[in-house]
Amino acid sequence: MTDEKRDLVIAGSGIAGLSAAVYAARADLDPLVLEGEQPGGQLTLTTDVENYLGFPDGVGGMELVQRGKEQAEQFGAAFRHGRIDDAALDGQPLELSLSTGDTIHARSLIVATGASARWVGAQNEGELMGHGLSTCATCDGAFHRGDDLLVIGGGDSAMEEALFLAKFADSVTIVHRREELRASEIMADRARDHDKIQFRWNTELEAVQGSQAEGVTDAVLVSHPDGYPREKAESGTAVERETVDVGGVFYAVGHTPNTQFLDGTGVERDESGYVFTQTDDAGRPTARTSVDGVFAAGDVADPRYRQAVTSAGTGSMAALDAEEFLETLRDASGSTVRATVSPDQSAP
Repeated sequence: MTDEKRDLVIAGSGIAGLSAAVYAARADLDPLVLEGEQPGGQLTLTTDVENYLGFPDGVGGMELVQRGKEQAEQFGAAFRHGRIDDAALDGQPLELSLSTGDTIHARSLIVATGASARWVGAQNEGELMGHGLSTCATCDGAFHRGDDLLVIGGGDSAMEEALFLAKFADSVTIVHRREELRASEIMADRARDHDKIQFRWNTELEAVQGSQAEGVTDAVLVSHPDGYPREKAESGTAVERETVDVGGVFYAVGHTPNTQFLDGTGVERDESGYVFTQTDDAGRPTARTSVDGVFAAGDVADPRYRQAVTSAGTGSMAALDAEEFLETLRDASGSTVRATVSPDQSAP
């Protein structure tokens, strides 16, 4: 176990974290990037990215992440496996306890840990995620021109995904496990009124089928007139099963921001766990959080857009705000920490 001191730690290695790392490293902040449990974030689940600026022929999600990491390393950013399990942020320096057992005392922290899309537990979803199975219509919808698609969910997100996908698909079927939607009436009406969108009530996705080479080819749906059919099937109740030909399946059952380690730290979040960022004195957005020295970027603070390009933008904002904060600390103390490691050193 070590006790390490840093000026800046970036938690997360998706597009937001990598963008922050590039900006911070170019500013000589010597950032340390903690890669987390899923290095590269959600983008690594996307096979092709066609809407990221500068890649007119598209780019693989993994390739885009790897290029970002190489760029950050080129300017001096350091990368390390591990995540923050616990944090004490009530004074300087910030104390970060890692999953590796190490402790880092940092003057500033950028939270770019992202939000994980919820999966439904269907058979083969792990194998086919990113190969016709997706959690982002905006990212992958254009790959499904002329396809018959399924959208799994019943909230506003599902309605939005279905309406977007209807621009490309021949048909979109919203699969919902109950007979009532959670979506707002206006969003539900828009979906109901669209001639390409239909509903399968009291139905759930049991399995997706296909291959990584061919993509999704069909899906197994299970239904029961009283709803929640998978639960009923597990209890031994008779249900109906049907295999349908589809060219893609989209999950729209929500996201969970990866902010559990911020519990009890004073960083303000909404009821779902997304981090609130602050505005400046003129009312303009910043990456600052409610705790001095802590900044947020990417999906962890963005339940609405969740795009690679917006994550990159807020990552740069967070690095610039962190640089300004550290300059303020240096002006006050006349000293800097940079990076030091002392195996037996206690916290200052």
